[in-house]
Amino acid sequence: MKKNCSPGFSLTLTVKFSRADNAAGKLVGALLAAEGEIEAVELVEESSASVTQNFRVRARDLAHQGDLLAATKGTPGAELIKVVDDTFACHVGGKLRIASGFPLEDAADLSRLYTPGVARICRSIAKDKERSFTVTQRRNMVAVISDGSAILGLGNLGPEAALPVMEGKSLLFKKFAGVDSFPIVVATQDVDELVRTAANIAPSFGGINLEDISAPRCFEVEEKLQKLVDIPVFHDDQHGTAIVATAGLMNAAKVVGKKLADLKIIFMGVGAAGTACTKLFKTAGVRNIIGVNRSGVLWRGKEGLNVSQKAYAEMTNPDLIKGTLADVIKDADVFVGLSGPDTVKVEDVKKMARNAVIFAMSNPDPEIRPEIAAPYVAIIATGRSDYPNQINNVLAFPGLFRGALDVRASRITPNMNLAASNAIASIAEADGLARNRIIPNPFDPRVPKAVAEAVMKAAKADGVAREEIPMPGIGSLSDA
Repeated sequence: MKKNCSPGFSLTLTVKFSRADNAAGKLVGALLAAEGEIEAVELVEESSASVTQNFRVRARDLAHQGDLLAATKGTPGAELIKVVDDTFACHVGGKLRIASGFPLEDAADLSRLYTPGVARICRSIAKDKERSFTVTQRRNMVAVISDGSAILGLGNLGPEAALPVMEGKSLLFKKFAGVDSFPIVVATQDVDELVRTAANIAPSFGGINLEDISAPRCFEVEEKLQKLVDIPVFHDDQHGTAIVATAGLMNAAKVVGKKLADLKIIFMGVGAAGTACTKLFKTAGVRNIIGVNRSGVLWRGKEGLNVSQKAYAEMTNPDLIKGTLADVIKDADVFVGLSGPDTVKVEDVKKMARNAVIFAMSNPDPEIRPEIAAPYVAIIATGRSDYPNQINNVLAFPGLFRGALDVRASRITPNMNLAASNAIASIAEADGLARNRIIPNPFDPRVPKAVAEAVMKAAKADGVAREEIPMPGIGSLSDA
């Protein structure tokens, strides 16, 4: 099935045309014939004999970009002057900048912001380290940390290749919840060394967001690091996915008229995200979950499983069913895919229960194409933005950290995650649920605010919120 053109593969073509033979019109025809999507045409300069224009055109992938370039070069009277890959252009020099939070205009400002005035702040923190959350960046600063071992769907490409993703994560934190963050990639994939590195820089931050760390190492990194630091540690690939998927499941169940406790749910892929989704589904009230990986169905006592797979088998498959996906998907109410593209056959989908739900979250290519599964199920969600019901982590992590930072939470609890799920689900429900509307729009400004408020409330209920540190003016911060 042919892919749609994507902004991620757009090109800006600077082309000079001869006016004599209508070359500009011919190029438009050539690009459309090559199945490109023309976004915009802008005039650069013109004369009586020629005109130079920028054509911004979308392609499907790298190969299709080549087709569009060939079509441009093959157009009579069109001279290709320059080619810009728009995605690379967005990343040149990095996506982040550091801005001052206070004006520095004169000597008086310098005295307050740096020496000698800053010495008073240092002494104040030395008396009570908790004050660092009030008079430094910590109160609103998250470390986004990766070792580059599991980048998006690309795999183990190393820390340097992970940096663009971490920069992007920081952009999302700021855009959606006003949370400052800093991308940090670490040149080690040793669990203990990575944990030590993160723990050693923790005094600069109010929270740590782990990203793109491979399973099963990610479980160990998160658990060990949280024991060493008293700020929230959150592996978004696990818990961000789980929060949004759980919100979608809650609303999907309402749309099809089923109860969470009655659902039979099949997981294809039980790595980091699959395990976290399973745990949060169970926290939300789901009872019957069966996991499947390359070796088939997981069940308690199965040989050849690693530590994390054994733990997964212990908490799922209560009836100890054995076999393959084709065996266990019969009469399943929900299929959750976190594995890879095209791993589910339409014959399997046909075996599912009436009004079945599919979350095919492998990205960019889902376990089964929505167009193929649609005739046989009630609801389909994916990880893609070009289909309805996108399971997008950006609905979760900005608001969750906003809430955790605002109450100075020492950790993220399962109840805080579930509270975030309920908040996300409630936004979609308030607008009216439908088969193609079980998840809010990622750009809905109500979402991060609702998530933050729910997380703060849950943190206080769980006893992980801390007392506020008074601001200057009251006198408690003074070094005198």
